[in-house]
Amino acid sequence: MTTDRAQFRAREWLDGHVNLETGVGAPPARPRGAPTLERIATLLQYLGSPEEEFPAIHVTGTNGKTSTVRMVTQLLQTLGLRVGAFTSPHLQRVNERVSIDGEPIDDEALDEMLYAVSLVERSVDVNPSHFEIMTAAAFRWFADEAVDVAVVEVGLGGTWDATNVVDARVAVVTNVSVDHVEYLGPTTEEIATEKAGIVKPGATLVLGETDEVLQEIFAARPAARIVLRERDFGVRNNVLAVGGRYIDVYTPTAAYTDVFLAVRGAHQGDNAAIALTAAEEFVGASLPHEVVAEAFANVASPGRLEVVRRAPLVVIDGAHNVAGAEALRRSLDEEFGAVEARTLVVGFLREKDPVEMLAALGVDAIGGLVVCCRAPSPRALDPEVVAKAALDLGVPPDRVEVADRVAAAVSAALIATPEEGQIVVTGSLYVVGAARTVLVH
Repeated sequence: MTTDRAQFRAREWLDGHVNLETGVGAPPARPRGAPTLERIATLLQYLGSPEEEFPAIHVTGTNGKTSTVRMVTQLLQTLGLRVGAFTSPHLQRVNERVSIDGEPIDDEALDEMLYAVSLVERSVDVNPSHFEIMTAAAFRWFADEAVDVAVVEVGLGGTWDATNVVDARVAVVTNVSVDHVEYLGPTTEEIATEKAGIVKPGATLVLGETDEVLQEIFAARPAARIVLRERDFGVRNNVLAVGGRYIDVYTPTAAYTDVFLAVRGAHQGDNAAIALTAAEEFVGASLPHEVVAEAFANVASPGRLEVVRRAPLVVIDGAHNVAGAEALRRSLDEEFGAVEARTLVVGFLREKDPVEMLAALGVDAIGGLVVCCRAPSPRALDPEVVAKAALDLGVPPDRVEVADRVAAAVSAALIATPEEGQIVVTGSLYVVGAARTVLVH
């Protein structure tokens, strides 16, 4: 790799590094080894410790992290703050992961940040991963742009996640369920222990998990204050509205009634209560009702129960674990009602159990076509395996199709589904992102 800025190919350099999200390793691939924060700490040290230049809100959890980050960002932005946000994975472009006030970093700025990180890699023996590089680039940009706060989503777990170099004033846990067992362990207790690692001494913990056994794990962390869902904050009313929800929420300092939330799914009401509480804990006061109303009316979370086309209705949702699939199934029935034939376009990553996922989606009762496709990832599960799982769950053979690419699967679904029908694309954010590229112009 040349160090000449004019000849530096930022994206090629970035993609040449170990990427646990895609399962791709740089040749020669770095052994996974014991988890460590040493690489990200070294990068940031040589970049001037940008993570120390802004306060942070750190968000982890099994489901709802990205939506919660977007809600916190919108609330604080509406309040007048300059807000950086770091999320993962992206749907269509890597730039989406790094934003200020909802605007993704542009290509020129991202390439500049990546070049700065590449100089560190060139100078010291650090060999960072793709995610570590993006984390360092994001923090450097936030520092350069003088954000008032960064809302940072954990990539995986918490304790050993690259984002855990931030000393967050507010730590947020949305919920805990079983996912990524190959990294975090097979039990919710082990997973909770990993996620609890983001809670630093003196921080406020906003805890959305309601299981008392798991709450004890988080209570053992050195937080100065713990704010609990259903004790200190929560949702009192959550009803369907056109294009979203009407919710009544309460926090430790205030109650907010009849607020329109412009995202679909009853579970988003819980995310909104968590986000609002986190924002209040960060600023140390309740927020004006008009700020909350404006922020929630403008919030968006692409790829999460998102309607991207009508006649037929096409909904995309990044549900990638059993809990997410179950929430999607409930939301579809409530938001869009039952139909005689709902077409499902689905693709999973190989660590997922296709029988469990399809059962959670209610595949045996959808009545329409099930199109099994290959997620655009080296970790993709063979769509033939997914198709067999659908057959094993009782879906008739004439209602199961296989497509090797997401675009072909979407095309097959559009042809097979009448205008009054529904198409649901789900199973992986990789599948949803590829479908969004095809469907949203």
